[in-house]
Amino acid sequence: MINRFSQRQRFSAIALFCFALIGVGLILQVLKHVQPCPMCIMQRYAFVAAGALAVLGALHNPLGRGGQIYAALISLTALTGAGIGARQSWLQWFPPQFVECGPDLEFMMNSFPIAQALPMIFQGSGDCAKVDWTFLGLSIANLAVIGFTVVLGIALSVVLQRRERKRFAR
Repeated sequence: MINRFSQRQRFSAIALFCFALIGVGLILQVLKHVQPCPMCIMQRYAFVAAGALAVLGALHNPLGRGGQIYAALISLTALTGAGIGARQSWLQWFPPQFVECGPDLEFMMNSFPIAQALPMIFQGSGDCAKVDWTFLGLSIANLAVIGFTVVLGIALSVVLQRRERKRFAR
């Protein structure tokens, strides 16, 4: 069913979806005062990266392998974001015994080399385990995993499609 849509349409849908989700996150932050934790910020980065790659793919609209490369990169970004969201969901379902709000993302990135900062981000903190807002009983992290799964599904439909043949005018 999804293969009825062109590669450009699928990339455009991914971009619109990702940027819409970023918009919802910003609305929650500004209007509902739901402050993002370090893991939430990393998920936002993943949505921005997937959306940006999708915009590039839609604008470039390469035939054959080029489209599959864009889609594979989007898939890797979506898998990364889904992994972060799944880890945060785990922390929310099974919060740490000792809640300790660690440093924010900006402090960690400015104070530590990336090799030390990333493990600290993925450990999560008290604020990463906290559920500030829900929709249909799902936390923002749960909804992000669903969002990344949608992005992954659309991107994989491009990766797995048959290569388009270049049409030569005679």
